[in-house]
Amino acid sequence: MELLIIMYILLFIVFLLIALAVAQIKLAGMRVKDFWSFIEANQILDKLYIFAKKYEKLDVREQLIFLKEAERVFDAFDKVPSVLWEEDYQKYIKVLNTYKDIKMVRWASN
Repeated sequence: MELLIIMYILLFIVFLLIALAVAQIKLAGMRVKDFWSFIEANQILDKLYIFAKKYEKLDVREQLIFLKEAERVFDAFDKVPSVLWEEDYQKYIKVLNTYKDIKMVRWASN
């Protein structure tokens, strides 16, 4: 019986923490879906940052993939306040500059 009570209390605490997290996201003026896409985009940003360091060596297909993924990251980052991602600002700027460089090279070649 005591084990069942402990399980209910723990389950209540978990739901309370989830509700608190959702409430904080809503208070920040975001939707939960936007916040989740930001978390995923943050992981993609790390991978793109590595590619951005060596983008001259990317072939055309890899450049297209880079451009597509970078656009997804930029879209997700635009939906959340900049306070959340200020620690990743340098990575964001590096990926943005590489994105611009690839776009310019592709535009010039066309």
